[in-house]
Amino acid sequence: MTKHGTGTRKEWLAARLELLEVEKELTRRSDELARRRQELPWVRIDEDYRFETDGGSASLADLFRGRSQVLVYHFMFGPDYTAGCPSCSAIADGFNGFVTHLASHDVMLWAVSRAPLAKLQAYKRRMGWTFPWASSFGSDFNSESSVGFTKEQQCEGGIDYNYRHEPPMVREPAAGSGAAIHAAMCGTDSATYIRERPGLSAFALEDGVVYHTYSTYARGLDGLWGMYQWLDRAPKGRNETGVWWRRHDEYDKR
Repeated sequence: MTKHGTGTRKEWLAARLELLEVEKELTRRSDELARRRQELPWVRIDEDYRFETDGGSASLADLFRGRSQVLVYHFMFGPDYTAGCPSCSAIADGFNGFVTHLASHDVMLWAVSRAPLAKLQAYKRRMGWTFPWASSFGSDFNSESSVGFTKEQQCEGGIDYNYRHEPPMVREPAAGSGAAIHAAMCGTDSATYIRERPGLSAFALEDGVVYHTYSTYARGLDGLWGMYQWLDRAPKGRNETGVWWRRHDEYDKR
């Protein structure tokens, strides 16, 4: 017998209508947040970032491919990884479906990682993905986007991520932690793994000039993580006791 509260259909409907008002308020607040994102001042990008893509070397402006807007998902795949981050992979599993819709609405979507292009291409084939993915290997793009850090920054000066300063790391994440588990899944150690961080950055192209318009990190990416949007509506919610997700080809077939 369930331990969850039960009731009649009439009681359920009354509670649901009460919740509906809260959901509507959240929707209105979300619309207001979107408007405020769009009102942020644009920052001109003068750096000549270079990327390696399936089509060859490209500038940041080239990534627009005739559109006026670009969304970049900062995918955790460092040069020393043997595979992409499982969390970023779970998020990216949703990209194939809507990248075409975005491109048809004046928005290009790219994933960008520091790993060399050959590693990204091999992993992309493994995952069955078709969305655009560029390598920023050898570029300052990740560091200047606050998603890629050096060992010296990590151990000596600390890093600035998610609009906060993190002090120097005095010890690696403990064995059994989420970082340690995912580091092992990426074929690297914890310290190397967390020198890459996830994020989303938006750019606009106007009169030949590229502008940075918005960036978000960490829990700011929740809205992109499709599986959590479904779980939040499931009877038991996220129902987590630890790191449970894997790459989509690593689950037991049942």
